[in-house]
Amino acid sequence: MGETPPSLALPNFSDLIFETGIAARSFADFVTGSGLRLGVTGLSRAGKTVFITALVHQLTRAAKAAAEGRRNPLPVFRLIAEKRLTGARLEPQPNDAVPRFAYEDHLAALTAEDRHWPDSTRRISELRLTIEFERKGGWRSGPTSLNIDIVDYPGEWLLDLPLLGKSYAQWSRETLEASAAAARAPLAAEWRGATFAIGAKAPGSEDEARRLAELFTGYLKAARAERYALSTLPPGRFLRPGDLEGSPALTFAPLPVEESQTETADSLAAMMARRYEAYKTHVVRPFFRDHFSRLDRQIVLVDALAALNSGPAAVRDLENALADVLTAFRAGRTNLLSTIFRPRIDKILFAATKADHLHHTSHDRLEAILRHLVGRAISRAETVGAAVDVIAMAAVRATREAGVQQSRKRGGDRQTLNAIVGVPLPGEEIDGEIFDGTKEVAIFPGELPADPRAVFRGETLAVAPGEADYRFVRFRPPVADLATDGLPLPLPHIRLDRALEFLLGDKVR
Repeated sequence: MGETPPSLALPNFSDLIFETGIAARSFADFVTGSGLRLGVTGLSRAGKTVFITALVHQLTRAAKAAAEGRRNPLPVFRLIAEKRLTGARLEPQPNDAVPRFAYEDHLAALTAEDRHWPDSTRRISELRLTIEFERKGGWRSGPTSLNIDIVDYPGEWLLDLPLLGKSYAQWSRETLEASAAAARAPLAAEWRGATFAIGAKAPGSEDEARRLAELFTGYLKAARAERYALSTLPPGRFLRPGDLEGSPALTFAPLPVEESQTETADSLAAMMARRYEAYKTHVVRPFFRDHFSRLDRQIVLVDALAALNSGPAAVRDLENALADVLTAFRAGRTNLLSTIFRPRIDKILFAATKADHLHHTSHDRLEAILRHLVGRAISRAETVGAAVDVIAMAAVRATREAGVQQSRKRGGDRQTLNAIVGVPLPGEEIDGEIFDGTKEVAIFPGELPADPRAVFRGETLAVAPGEADYRFVRFRPPVADLATDGLPLPLPHIRLDRALEFLLGDKVR
């Protein structure tokens, strides 16, 4: 991977102006000393909102917890382990043109009496967290602070970035080929039938464009559904349209065309190609210029368990999506010139979320599976100096572990099984029992395979003979304990401190 990924190469004059604008913004950020910009994204229901809320809650309460002599919940994060954190607070939103991340609302959702998971990310938002701490020994020792601007954005937007280097005809060809794969063909049948029936030479028609766009969007939504859990589904705004819903920039679909056919005046292909280019100009480029290109660090949250549950096709699709993710990043070691004029993301963390759906004996295996999925892409990022790591984590742990004795059919002997215990969400069903959101239940999640390559063969969890596989039961958040000031204490987690050490540790030495 070079300085600019091939998929994002920008060769013409208008794109040179685009790149100059990015450099100007980078220089302004450097002069104003805006601190660290941390991007947080994830692929479909991976837990971005919960991660940011837990991160901020843990850090803003950590200094008070230490003062009260409570156990440190983030032992791997050395800033706190070494007792150098003196405070952390939220600052006013620095960018007036970007919505503020609704931290207080999301924290209330997690910790109120009717606790529930907050709504998922649908648009970009930001939040500024200022950390006050003591630097370690040396000429820089003493009190200081760091502004962390947390940028939250849907993962679907990230997968749009490779479109910048693709023509309409190329994107159409790749999308149609992907939709013919065995895992996608049944979902794409209605849209593909309509597409090939109308052909590439049809005259331009708003009704036909709208009809094909609606069928195409229906295919994308079906492919993303929990049952299939497919990941590579650009354009992302078709799934998260926001205020663009119904606009011409979102009213196009792939057609079986050659490059020359998109130039035929008044044809449907020409109409679709214009709208595809409008999508890149008015949707993808502004996101890249104004937000993505300014990031210093990035965490990508991945619901790997959903892909494992859906089978090898979803696992391969996730692998391709993660490769596209790393291709999109301008990764590399930061130096003074790149900091001023051409920022690069110098640390990327891939996190397999929902580790609390597994017993701790499978956490390292989940991590190994994700590392295998991003292995090829990681090697490319590391050759240009970017640090990349992989973890299995749960920013908020909704379950606890227990050993449950289970009678065996043979010989009547009893065996202690590793279980996770939690309160299923209202409406969740286990073995015919529908839960009301108050009853606690023990579940046997089984074990992930020791060989990460097994997931490509369809081998996911090994469960006890005769036991159902319940690892995807959705649990309520845990009940929050209250501090002496009556406010909720940070919720339990799995390896959130390790994520903080990787992403922030070198900045708070």
